[in-house]
Amino acid sequence: MFMVTVGMNYNVLAGKEEVFERAFAQVIAALKDAPGHTDSHLYKDVAAPTSYLIVSEWNDKAAFDAFIRSESFAKVTNWGKEQILAGRPKHQIYTGSAPLH
Repeated sequence: MFMVTVGMNYNVLAGKEEVFERAFAQVIAALKDAPGHTDSHLYKDVAAPTSYLIVSEWNDKAAFDAFIRSESFAKVTNWGKEQILAGRPKHQIYTGSAPLH
């Protein structure tokens, strides 16, 4: 099966780590219903506690692109940009025939 793995890098404002982590839990719940989404995990940088990486796996890039154009994604990112994030998120896309684990 062809997979797309997306690494989404986020830096949050100091003191907003717990809020970001709670918001991510809500995003995970929404992702469960997103067509083409297979799995996502949140990782925290132990050397930089305001730096996070979300690794998200999709059946194809079109499914991921549709999700990031969705209204629900826009609501989450706008809220995060205004109240939680220290900068614009950076996305890295990896493609291949198997998930990266």
